[in-house]
Parts: sequence; structure tokens; C-alpha cells
Amino acid sequence: MSTTAQPAAQPHLLRVLGRRDLILLFVVAVFNLNVVPSIAANGGVTIWLWIVSLLLFFWPQGIAVIELAHRYPGEGGVYLWAKEVFGDFHGFLSGWCYWTNNMLYVPTVMLYFVGVSVFVLGPSHAALADNKAFALAASLTLLALLTVLNIVGLGVGKWINNLGAIGTFIAAAVLIGLGVVIWSRFGTSITAADFQIPAHPRFVLNSFGVICFGLVGLELASVMGDEIQDPRRTLPGAVAWGGVLSGALYVGATLTLLIAVGKNVNVLQGIVQAVSHMAGRVAVAWITAPFALMLSLSIAGIGSAWMGGSARIPFVAGLDSYMPSWLGKVHPRYATPYAALIVQAVVSAFLVIMNFFGAGVQETFQKLLSLAVVLQLVPFVYMFAALLRFSVVEPVPRGQYSRTTLFLAGSSGLLTTILGIALVFFPAQQITSLWSYELWMFGGTLSFIGLAAFFFFVYGRNKAPEGRPIIAQDGSPGYAKK
Repeated sequence: MSTTAQPAAQPHLLRVLGRRDLILLFVVAVFNLNVVPSIAANGGVTIWLWIVSLLLFFWPQGIAVIELAHRYPGEGGVYLWAKEVFGDFHGFLSGWCYWTNNMLYVPTVMLYFVGVSVFVLGPSHAALADNKAFALAASLTLLALLTVLNIVGLGVGKWINNLGAIGTFIAAAVLIGLGVVIWSRFGTSITAADFQIPAHPRFVLNSFGVICFGLVGLELASVMGDEIQDPRRTLPGAVAWGGVLSGALYVGATLTLLIAVGKNVNVLQGIVQAVSHMAGRVAVAWITAPFALMLSLSIAGIGSAWMGGSARIPFVAGLDSYMPSWLGKVHPRYATPYAALIVQAVVSAFLVIMNFFGAGVQETFQKLLSLAVVLQLVPFVYMFAALLRFSVVEPVPRGQYSRTTLFLAGSSGLLTTILGIALVFFPAQQITSLWSYELWMFGGTLSFIGLAAFFFFVYGRNKAPEGRPIIAQDGSPGYAKK
């Protein structure tokens, strides 16, 4: 008796994200208070960098996300978009960089969580963050918790994102509110000269790339495109609201830090230290502990949002057979890409452990962040290049925007992204060894790109003869030969 093989059904993910969920997701993913201290440490000139980045990078990013999500809806986001426009390898490289950047970024979030959460116990316990055993245990516990919640599903995990967004709003409101009170009562030592370009702007150059990194996140929801309720109607409004709120919060938080503590900002505990300093001046020192709690919720939401979203990249790559096919498995009960989430957690845990060896904590934080910036911005090169291609190739655009809008957004975004990547190779002021930093940056970038080429051209070629997955009538799995 002959057996006719039928194509295997693609794993099905649940549509649980509404407009409110997306707006909160954008705020918690885009507005990351943990990057503000390292930026504010370079002085008032960074306010101009924020404004330039909002106009030349963030606005084009919103247009690119709406346009590409309209043309290519579905799971995968930056992976799917680059693949559809430029081909399979470019899609894989875009998705790979997006995923691996989070391997570096999530450990920085864990470190930041430890540095902030100890203030919940009171400022006298701040030194606990320097206790390696405590910091390691707290980081790995949070990582494990966020992984479990994302495996259980976005229906549950999204509440961590939402709580994180609420924590972000409250923390930002307290920070900015105290700044306004301090400014109105005592004035500020900040002068117009602090907003001028310094004579030696080397450290400021690194900030521009970090600012662009801080403004990414609008594309995150589209990575989970198959889990959004009515994405073509829901996404544009959510992008607009999320973008406006995030941009305003970034500028306000940076100004407040400059008013409160000037350039002398600790890149891990700077936000809480600023609030503690300002609260003491206006006799509300008790507010420091609840503020640290709200900020800790915000950080947990950031980690959850980026971990859950970026894990969809290896999930889709596993389905395409450019990475091990088991990465494309979904949980039989919760319908989530659990294998990809577990791999993400294991690698991030390894990097968290590595943070406690070698350089100081602040320098390690800055090195991880700088390399994450390079990898994070690579997919945006493809996004903006896609807009330029649409504006040049299509006589009548078939998407959401006119040729002129696509050309302006694509040109502005592409040039700004390339500039941000180049400038982050200039070391930040926390870096003690220039040669070590450059070796880390160039070596790390080439290593990650080399791994992407290996998986695509070597592993993908070995998988190619197996063809597409099928299931025979008797239920046995197999592959249809190409």
C-alpha cells in the first residue's frame, strides 16, 4: 500500500497582543532607563544627540516598521523582512545579529537589575551589588524566572512586560518630577556652556551609537507578528503612541540626571543615586526604596520583552533549517517556542557568569553594551535599505507610504544607522584599555558574523538535501526530497 506524504502543519502561535499591550511593550522595550546614565555622563551635549537621533533615526524607524509589517506580516520581523527583500542569507544575517545582540544585552539588564534592586532594602544595602555571589545568584534567578514565564506563554509573560511598562512610567515620573522640584527650588548648576560640543568629543561619539541603540524597539512587536490581534489595524497607532512616549521620557530623564548629579553618574546605579540625592534635598528620602522597586519591575519587563521577542528569531530560523530544526519546536501545551527560549537563557546565563571575571563591572557593562549596539543596528541597515529600494524600484508603491516618504525615511535612517555603528567603536570613558576595547569590538563583530556565515552556508547546505518537513499518512515524520 502506497503512502502519500502530506506537508507538516506549521507550528501555531496564539494571537494575544492587543493595542494596549503593544503600546506598553514599545515603552518598556524602547525606553530603557539603564542606558540613560551612560549617556548622561557625557554632559548636556547629549540632549542635542537625542533630538538628532529622534528626527533622523527614530521617526524613520517607525515608518519602516509600519511599511514592512504591512507588506510582510508574520512571525520573524527583521528576519522575515530582510529575507523577502534581499534574499535568504541577508534575512538570516539580519535575524542572527538581532538575536545575538540580545545575548550580550540581556546580561547587562541582569547586572542593572542587581544594581538597582538592592536599594529596595534601603541605601545602606547598596554595597550588596558588589558582592559577586549575591549578584550572580540574583541575576541567574531573574533570568530563570523570565524564561519560565515566557515559556508559559505571552498570555502570562506579557503581564511582566506590562508591569515593566507601568514601573517604567512611575519610575520616570518620580525621577522627572523630583528634577522639576529641585530645579524650581534650588536652580541648577547646568549652564548653556554644558550643552556645547566639547573640545575633545571622543567620549561623546560613543554616546551617539548608544542613543540609537536606546531608540530601537519599535520593530520588536513585528518579530511576534503572528501573535498580534489584527496587526494591520493595531500596529500603526501603537507605534505612534509608543514612539512619542518613549522619546519624551528619554529627553526628560537625561535632563533630570544632568540637573541632579551632573556628569558624575554611575552607569549601573546612577538613576537610583540621583533620586536618592534629590529626595534627600527635599526631605522625602523614604521614596528611594519604592522607587527602586518600580525601577526593578521596569528592568524585569525590559529583560522579558527582549528575551521573549528575540527568541522568535532562532525559532523561525529553525523552521527554515538554517539552524537546528529543534529550535523551531513549540511547547505542546503552551504553544510557545520553548526550545529557542531555553537556548537563549543558557547562553545569556553563561555571559552573566563571565561578567564576574576580568574587568570591573562598569567597564564590562560598557563593553557588552557597545558590541550589542553594533549587532543590534545591523538589521536596521536592511530595514532602511529596503525603504530606499521600494522608493527607487516601484513606480507606484504598494505599501502605506509615498515614494518621497520612503526615500527620505530610508536615506535618513540608513545614514544615521551606519554613523551610529561607526561611532560606537570609539571607546566610552569607562574603558581603561583602548587596544583591549578595539580587539573586543572588531573581534566580536567578526566572530558573530562568521558564525552566521557558518550556520547559513555550512549547516544550511547540509540540511538542504533533506528538503521540507512532511508527515506520512501513518503519522511518521520525514522529508520531501528536493
